[in-house]
Amino acid sequence: MKLCLLHSKPILLTLLPRQVFTVCLLYEINKGKSSPWHPYFLHLPRSYSILAAFGELETQALQVDYAIWAAQKAVAKAKYEWEQAFTLMKELKLKPPLLTFRAWIWATGTISSRTLHIPWDEAGCLCPVGDLFNYAAPTEDPDSFENVENWQNEHAKDDLDIHHSQRLTDGGYEEDVAAYCFYAKKNYNVGEQVLLSYGTYTNLELLEYYGFLLEDNPNEKVFIPLDLDMYSLSCWPKESLYIHQNGRPSFALMCALRLWATPLQQRKSIGHLAYSGCPISKGNEIYVMKWIGKKCDALLKEIPTSVEEDKSLVHLMDKMEEYENLGEWVKKASAVFGGEFGDNNILKAAYGVEGDDELTSLVRTKMLIDRWKLAVQWRLMYKTVVARCISYCTDIVNSLSTQ
Repeated sequence: MKLCLLHSKPILLTLLPRQVFTVCLLYEINKGKSSPWHPYFLHLPRSYSILAAFGELETQALQVDYAIWAAQKAVAKAKYEWEQAFTLMKELKLKPPLLTFRAWIWATGTISSRTLHIPWDEAGCLCPVGDLFNYAAPTEDPDSFENVENWQNEHAKDDLDIHHSQRLTDGGYEEDVAAYCFYAKKNYNVGEQVLLSYGTYTNLELLEYYGFLLEDNPNEKVFIPLDLDMYSLSCWPKESLYIHQNGRPSFALMCALRLWATPLQQRKSIGHLAYSGCPISKGNEIYVMKWIGKKCDALLKEIPTSVEEDKSLVHLMDKMEEYENLGEWVKKASAVFGGEFGDNNILKAAYGVEGDDELTSLVRTKMLIDRWKLAVQWRLMYKTVVARCISYCTDIVNSLSTQ
């Protein structure tokens, strides 16, 4: 694809590889049926729910500050990169619909969610068929590599290299065969879906790059606001101070809070205990657990909707197709949830684009509500983990208090 851009080399030098790839994709789309990739393009999704596609309504529906900031940053970045590449796209005489920000978001969504890593281009590559695998979150559970050794022994006659059975990744480009190779980490039964691990991602990261969430994500990380002095006491980056999906505070978060809860004059002498992950004292541990529990409880009370309200809203979204029209559904939702539907926000956001016919407006509405549902699901998962953390901390406090 990139040969088409050689005559625009001065502009290319100012663009990132990902931007160049995005322009190339739109250029090929512009060719229509004359592009050799046309059959592949026909099977690509018509839209993506990545964070860069979020409007103000969906962004605010995330409710949590760092998630809202992540969505706003993704949108701003996409707009900046689109504006940078706009002159090049005009030089290539792309059709007007392909020059729009909406088209750019579609192309970046395709690249963000479907490309595979290759050693000679950091933008990656599109791989028809190879991009059909759904995601399986990687875990440290040794069972995820079940039966690999047995499979190797049973098929020794095939003279397969043993490193294929021991690999930790699901695939990669292999220079010796000049092909992108995929490997199953377990035995699959006939009719069973083959899943691929794209890497370790939190739900917010999955939403940002791929446009979906996992209800049970072993790699989920939930962040709660901390005081500046707590960050300054930690020798770990902020990304290490989080709560696990099961509600347990991370190793780094516990170390930082144990040290913070220690009187200033004693910190130097017991610092080695805190940094090694050891409890400093029963009193210190109870204080830290109570502090986390109270912080999480206050956090849940500050967020506009509760866990139960979010569950009800997701349930209502699942039943949306049972209503005769969107207006009827919005009326029902407004009566139950009020604020989030104030002044018909959903209808305004969906039908607020001039020039769209009724069918286009309906399609746009469906896309908007799909993104909005993802935002509600994300905040529900966030609150669920925070609630688990409260229960975990309460159990630890009760256990220590009875000792």
